[in-house]
Amino acid sequence: MSKEVRVRFAPSPTGGLHLGGVRTALFNYLFAKKNNGTFILRVEDTDQTRFVEGAEQYIVDCLEWCGISPDESPQQPGAFGPYRQSERKPSYRQYAEQLVASGYAYYAFDTAEELTAKRAEEPNFLYGQKSRMQMRNSLTLTQSEVSELLAQNAPHVIRIKMPTDEQVTFTDMIRGVVSFDTNLVDDKVLLKADGMPTYHLAVVVDDKAMEISHIFRGEEWLPSAPIHLLLWRYLGWANEMPAWAHLPLILKPDGNGKLSKRDGDRLGFPVYAMNWTDPKTGDLTKGFKELGFMPEAFVNLLGVLGWNDGTDKEIFSLEELKASFSVERISKAGAKFDFEKAKWFNHEWIKAASVERLALSVKSELSKSGIEVASDEKLAEVIELVKDRCTLLPDFVAQTSYFFTTPTEYDSAAVKPKWNADKAAFFEEFANTLNIELSAVELEAAFKALAERKGLKPGEVMLPLRIVLVGGKFGPGVFDIVKLLGKEETQNRIAKGIVEFNS
Repeated sequence: MSKEVRVRFAPSPTGGLHLGGVRTALFNYLFAKKNNGTFILRVEDTDQTRFVEGAEQYIVDCLEWCGISPDESPQQPGAFGPYRQSERKPSYRQYAEQLVASGYAYYAFDTAEELTAKRAEEPNFLYGQKSRMQMRNSLTLTQSEVSELLAQNAPHVIRIKMPTDEQVTFTDMIRGVVSFDTNLVDDKVLLKADGMPTYHLAVVVDDKAMEISHIFRGEEWLPSAPIHLLLWRYLGWANEMPAWAHLPLILKPDGNGKLSKRDGDRLGFPVYAMNWTDPKTGDLTKGFKELGFMPEAFVNLLGVLGWNDGTDKEIFSLEELKASFSVERISKAGAKFDFEKAKWFNHEWIKAASVERLALSVKSELSKSGIEVASDEKLAEVIELVKDRCTLLPDFVAQTSYFFTTPTEYDSAAVKPKWNADKAAFFEEFANTLNIELSAVELEAAFKALAERKGLKPGEVMLPLRIVLVGGKFGPGVFDIVKLLGKEETQNRIAKGIVEFNS
């Protein structure tokens, strides 16, 4: 690649960050890192009516959690700032006026009421080639009328003048050659009445100013491509236009349409990276982080949604994704989101994680449930013992809490129907003769030998032992639990369990 690779993730600060947005950021990041380039965060906040307080910091926090923090951003500016579009406002009008002067755009003075009336009159009304000469704009008004309206500061917008009977063509890095018929594209607003640009003008001006070399964005922006391509040409920058890649959609689990927040609510899984609380309504939308996903797993599952390395490999660290990523392996087709598969990724990452990597998260989850860990050494042993059983980080609470607090409830129904004095006597003797110096394997052998001497089948007493120790029919090897609990705690729990089963 001849020029320096500079890519940007350009979200609007309007609410939670959808996993599709995170994947767009991730693919930008991977492409930049693969090519020794720069990854930029630009905040597209030109639509002040949709701006939400706190949303920008939330986006920054999400990217940081994922491990894909930008090289340049509002928080870490480089030489191409400002990095918020609202702070670049003065630069946009000159380009809009340049387009009017060169005949590629025009002033439109139609009021909101006039446009509403027109839409009521024509349900599929489009402001463009077929209608522009019926409207109140600088194409239908005299030069003196236009000059007078501008001198009076009459509210107006600037619209692009789409050409007639033209094919706009470009080569997409994913889709190949893509063509558009300009007769089917309306005259989009470029500069709004408040002087703020629309996305169409701002994105082109900013990408030029920031020397963006490659644009990765969602497939939903494909219909806007002809407007942007023409703006690059009309502003005299055609030779500097970035390369484009329109990423495939992330689809609903059934493959029928784009995955939305509503789908997540309906099907019971998050679509946002992290919890988002709407500052106006107070409504909380849950995210993958708070549900108990590791960032490594979240990034991994997004990395292979619509991309693969040409093999059957599914587990990728961020470093491996950086090394393997190539645009050629991005699919044209949409990728179905499968929450069960997402959980599988998380389970695999928990299993592979070191105790040190998990300890803080597990301690935090236990603390939320009111369980404080006195010994980090014991916590480490417990995590090693149970991590293979955990799919989400909160699963560690059920799988580890009994190591730190004595159970207060027992699955007595699983034991009482077959409980008798012989079993009670067996457990009393086992507790009294317990030799905690033995290994878990040796403890199990001693337990079974005692059962046989007492005329009991080992299977008859194994379940009651598990239940007195943990409260239910779950957990790792029961004698591994005994070893970690220690002699005194095991004896106390057996004594308490006997009283429970005898009652």
